[in-house]
Amino acid sequence: LTQEAPSETVKPQEAPMQPKQPEDLPDRVAQGLRDVFQPKAAVSEDMETAARIISQTYGCSVLLKGGHRINDANDYLYRMGHGIWLYGKRINNPNTHGTGCTLSSAIASNLAKGMELEAAVAQAKRYLSAALEAQLDLGRGSGPMDHGFAVKGEY
Repeated sequence: LTQEAPSETVKPQEAPMQPKQPEDLPDRVAQGLRDVFQPKAAVSEDMETAARIISQTYGCSVLLKGGHRINDANDYLYRMGHGIWLYGKRINNPNTHGTGCTLSSAIASNLAKGMELEAAVAQAKRYLSAALEAQLDLGRGSGPMDHGFAVKGEY
């Protein structure tokens, strides 16, 4: 690699720096979106507008979850000026604790497997829906879904 000591090869001021996320970024995003739509309504047009604004403001892909909607569980993925709807049915299961973490972990795992973003999100959504459909019920309250429903399956 190099014969020189690392401290002499790469000086701190030469190392590439990532922009630091402001501490209040989530609050600033939320405040900006309050003027766009009512989160409880989560109507399709509002989700599309919110995703576009977040993406254009922060230069990132955006997945807006529709799991709290009443009649469906449609999600909206917006990336690089283009959005797609990922349609899903609402699953009647009180055990939804950790669905967001499960979805993000499944997306990350699918990306690590080499899937493109849209495919990774769609596959993760199918996994999450199937885990909810397994209807695991542990104890009282909102418990976890059944992450092990398909240990030897397609996921």
